Amino acid sequence: MALRILLVVVGLAELLAPRKVVDFWMGLATTDPDVELRPWVYTAARLEGVAILLWVLASGRGNGEE
Repeated sequence: MALRILLVVVGLAELLAPRKVVDFWMGLATTDPDVELRPWVYTAARLEGVAILLWVLASGRGNGEE
């Protein structure tokens, strides 16, 4: 249940604020402050957020687990 809540939070964050999420993780991943990301990276993050949310919703239906 806690993992599902965490995934919903991450999915919503990527869907609603992809620039902040990507910039946060890129700040941890690289030490070069002049890294420029392509514009499609933020679109891909938003799509990933949608995919995560759809997966959480689909996995929570009809399996009888709670």
